[in-house]
Amino acid sequence: MRQKFYNLKINTNGQKLYEFTDETEEWINNNKFKNGIINLSIQHTSASLIVQENADPDVQKDLINYFDKLAPMDNKLYIHTTEGKDDMPAHIKSTLTNNQISLSIKDSELLLGTWQGIYLFEHRLEPTTRTVVHHFIGD
Repeated sequence: MRQKFYNLKINTNGQKLYEFTDETEEWINNNKFKNGIINLSIQHTSASLIVQENADPDVQKDLINYFDKLAPMDNKLYIHTTEGKDDMPAHIKSTLTNNQISLSIKDSELLLGTWQGIYLFEHRLEPTTRTVVHHFIGD
């Protein structure tokens, strides 16, 4: 049994889904992980992690549009508006999604479905750098 950590930095450029499946699989392969659990955590309160379809980009557009309707960027609706019109809506969106995802690794493969990918869901409009902590436990 072993553990290993890795901090993946992802540069974002506005509200969008940023896939990082390949980077995670590369880390798994480079470390020759065989079987275990990988926990992914984002260290931010205005972005989130999701597993979502990676075949049709319209899914991503629809998700962004849907979440924008759920938490509109209108400062008249919120008390917390310190960092602009996307501030409180970003916090709401991250609350409705995930800040951690755990996935299985079996026979050195990340167990995702055929059309599934791992995404950082950026909820802010301005470019920023996000950190996704990878924590593997297994053999």
